[in-house]
Amino acid sequence: MTSVTIIGHDVRTVEATVGAGHVLLDPEQLPAALGWELKPEGLCRDDVCVPVRERSSLFVDDRLDVARVAEALRRPVVIDADARLVSIALPTEQRRQAIDALVAPAVELADLDGTRHSLDEWRGKKKLLVAFASW
Repeated sequence: MTSVTIIGHDVRTVEATVGAGHVLLDPEQLPAALGWELKPEGLCRDDVCVPVRERSSLFVDDRLDVARVAEALRRPVVIDADARLVSIALPTEQRRQAIDALVAPAVELADLDGTRHSLDEWRGKKKLLVAFASW
């Protein structure tokens, strides 16, 4: 087991097994990893439950596959096993609403000097965000 960072609506770090595009969790770690619980009625968070027809489809042996859980929640997921990093997108409806509203999500990033800036600082002004990856 190794530490894995999961980026969803927040950033969480959990112990998991990583390999070949899979991140596997013990079922009791799901709330700490994603904020959801696996209950008899499905994947649940607060008063929302997403039914899961084939609970066994979420598992590899006796461990939950994070990508399969994200798929059951209808959220795109990207796994970088080498970096021990998982990124899970917002639900389709929220992404569509953001695109239709033409409003960028709240984002805070550090500049080259390490000073953190929010997109809100430049509200009403045009912005260009350049992102790249070194891999």
